[in-house]
Amino acid sequence: MNKKNITTALLVAVVVGSVLNIINSYDVFAEGRFTGKNVMRIMLTYITPFCVSLYSAIKAAKQKAG
Repeated sequence: MNKKNITTALLVAVVVGSVLNIINSYDVFAEGRFTGKNVMRIMLTYITPFCVSLYSAIKAAKQKAG
């Protein structure tokens, strides 16, 4: 795991997470209904693409090396 992989994963998380949050939680943003459940769902929507991107980068690097 290197700095480039983490930076790329963060970028993917911001872009993909934002698109997914707009699609899935538009009503929360529009109406300002930020409950604990909604905030957790919004956070997980950013964490998931970060983890997937980082895992994929690490897996690809291992396959390339071995």
